Formats: sequence, C-alpha cells, structure tokens
Amino acid sequence: MCDVAVQPDQALDTPDPVDGAAFQRLTGVSDARLADLERFRELLTEWNAVMNLVGPASLPGFWNRHAWDSAQLLPLAPDALTWADLGAGAGLPGVVLAVMLKDRPGAKVHLVESMTKRCRFLYAVSETLDLPVEIHNARAEALDLKVDVVTARACAPMVRLLGFAQPYLRRGAEGWFLKGQDVASELVDASTYWNFQSDLRPSLSDPRGQIVHVRGLKSVRKV
Repeated sequence: MCDVAVQPDQALDTPDPVDGAAFQRLTGVSDARLADLERFRELLTEWNAVMNLVGPASLPGFWNRHAWDSAQLLPLAPDALTWADLGAGAGLPGVVLAVMLKDRPGAKVHLVESMTKRCRFLYAVSETLDLPVEIHNARAEALDLKVDVVTARACAPMVRLLGFAQPYLRRGAEGWFLKGQDVASELVDASTYWNFQSDLRPSLSDPRGQIVHVRGLKSVRKV
C-alpha cells in the first residue's frame, strides 16, 4: 500500500539560466562555499572527460541541473546534520550537500558508492575541498549507518531504491529522494512490495522533477 500526498506547488521563479551568482542568491551560500562548488564543477568536468559520471550535455547547466537540484534538499530537513547519499556516483547530491554543510559543527555526509572507480573521484573531490564526508565503497543495503536523512538521485526505480534505503529508514532516517516525472508510476509499482507513506514536492530546479518524502516503510513481499 502506498499512501501518496501531493503538496501544493512550491516552485520559485528560478532565474533562467541559473549561474553561480543566481545560485548564491537562491541559497544564500557564502563566497567561500560558492568557490568550493566552482572547484567541484571543474573537477567534475575534468574527470568526466575520462569517466562516465554525468551526461556531458548536462555540464554547461551545472549550476541549475546539478548544484541547485541538490541544494534544494537542505531546506526540507533544516536540522539534519548527518546524511547518506546512496549511489553517490558523481557526488550528486552528496558532495553539494557536504559543501553547503561544511561550516556546521557535527555535519557529515556518507557517500555510498559500490563502483570503485567512482569512489576514486569522490576521494579526490573530498581531499581537494576538505569536505565533511565519509566514503563507503559498498552496496547501500549492506551498511548499518544511523543518519538523519537518506537520499539519492538517479540511483534506481523506487521499488529497488526503497530496498536500498530500508536499513537507514529503519534506524530513524527520513527519506528525501530526487526523482523524475515518472515517479507516480514508480510509487505504484513499489506499493506491490512495500507499505509506506509518501508525499511529493515539486522540484525547484526542473518543473518535470519531484522530490519524494518517504516514511513508515515496511516490507510486504520480497522484491
């Protein structure tokens, strides 16, 4: 059973295109953290030339497609200090969140990625930017981490993603997941295997996107 609530439209009049200055206006991020994100953009571009991290066509729109898309999660859980990004890959949203949380005492983002070569990229970014992260070269469902929020972007369909997130949700985490326009059908499919409540928030970076808030997850049958 999937109980889905759709929130009223909360979209902002996002500047088009969103560049670094617009991102700073939208988020209130400091000059130092904006510089960190610019360096992350440079590293992502460099590594993407030799490794499939993100679609090359998305890089010119980094500030909206990647930075703002990731950063919009923070106001949804403003008191959260510990996050887990499942299938962290290119560090989206996890690296952006870590940069934004860098000045908050006690903050940590767990970057969970099963592919070793992508972990090498995450280590390079973490060391360069001195981020409050811990990188786990492991499958998400194999870990036993207690965090405030578990998140993911472009990781898996909801039916599988809920299985990856179950250990974190069971230990009290909130689930906030960045999804695309097909999320409603994904939630219906997931309800065959899981009981949960969810609500959808419109993405501020893409009118086609949705952010899914998940709670009360219980398994019904094996996926």
